[in-house]
Amino acid sequence: MKLAIVGGGSTYTPELIDGFARHRSALPLEELVLVDPDPRRLELVGGMARRMLAHAGHPVTLTTTSDVRAGVDGADAVLLQLRVGGQDARSADETWPHEAHCIGQETTGPGGLAKALRTVPVALSIADVVREHARPGAWIVDFTNPVGIVTRALLEAGHRAVGLCNVAIGFQRRFAAALGVPADDVLLGHVGLNHLTWERSAVVGGVDQLPGLLSERLGELAEEVELPAPLLAQLAAVPSYYLRYYYAHDEVLAEQLAAPTRADAVRAIERELLDLYADPRTVTKPEALERRGGAFYSEAAVELLVQMSSSAGSPLDSPAGRPRVVNLRNDGALPFLPDDHVVEVPAVFHDGRFVARDVEEVPVEAQGLVAAVAAYERLALEAAVHGGRERVLSAMRSHPLVLQHERAEKLTDLLLAENARFLPWAR
Repeated sequence: MKLAIVGGGSTYTPELIDGFARHRSALPLEELVLVDPDPRRLELVGGMARRMLAHAGHPVTLTTTSDVRAGVDGADAVLLQLRVGGQDARSADETWPHEAHCIGQETTGPGGLAKALRTVPVALSIADVVREHARPGAWIVDFTNPVGIVTRALLEAGHRAVGLCNVAIGFQRRFAAALGVPADDVLLGHVGLNHLTWERSAVVGGVDQLPGLLSERLGELAEEVELPAPLLAQLAAVPSYYLRYYYAHDEVLAEQLAAPTRADAVRAIERELLDLYADPRTVTKPEALERRGGAFYSEAAVELLVQMSSSAGSPLDSPAGRPRVVNLRNDGALPFLPDDHVVEVPAVFHDGRFVARDVEEVPVEAQGLVAAVAAYERLALEAAVHGGRERVLSAMRSHPLVLQHERAEKLTDLLLAENARFLPWAR
């Protein structure tokens, strides 16, 4: 298999390399290409990746390039991990919404809309190159936020794409550790939209263990997602930590106003990581990478790529058909949403496509929120593809964290002022 990683200069990449090295028997990579426009990052991350692979005895050929066309040429799969505008744009996304008394976050709310506007056109441009130069039938695995919106953009344009997030695998690993069972034995009832999900069950050997976990570890689970224990008890589910931006908006906003941005923290971590990557003595994944975020990213990516490469014709009840949580077309999985929307649910890879499987219901009290965010996502995609202030305003106003027209007007002006250099139609 040839795999191209677009955004391969990311400090995340050694996390992936570590996973590829540990799982080389399951994922037979022959060629790996890191594609990135930043030559310094390519040199540092590429050098680190080569040392890690050599240290692990992995025979894969690794190359680096700034040329997307050359990087994806002949690839069997392409992984997108983009951050258009870098940490500077992220820092802006995390601050300018405060001027209108909204949370600042890079994937949720006004900041998430800004990221979608910057990212979707770039992702579509790259996907067109993949369509023309990768192997016929090559898959795009999107890890680029906002994953739901970007994945739907790719699917709507006819690309063979699936979205990937590490939230579900993180819960799977934590539940497995609490239950004392292998992670792969835990089947999650993970349901919702990207960064708007709930764990409705945790099935081990045919028995749902989540009620027991909520009973015995309620305080611990609530602390982990930073939400009140009575909320989890009433929902009989564990919300993703991204739900805190909705369930505890004012508390989060107060915290944000009193502390540095996450982007500031990530900048410092990235400087430390790049220094480590430059050190020829560093041949394994640094511990500092755990503070970068993206826990279990490599595990999720490897599991997905293995399933895609080995089970194209497998029966749905085969071991290769074990569900993995991905972002894919709804097609009835959540009956209150349009079929062409993108949802985040368990699915199997069967006959060359992803099929939703064993999908739990969204909690009744949350269905309105999911429907509202889905409507926002559709409007956000329209704005990202077609541009125009009125489209941006419409998407902004529809977001449940905004709603008020005057607030939406102010936020739209702030967004465009901060992002005009990324949006040709706004210059």
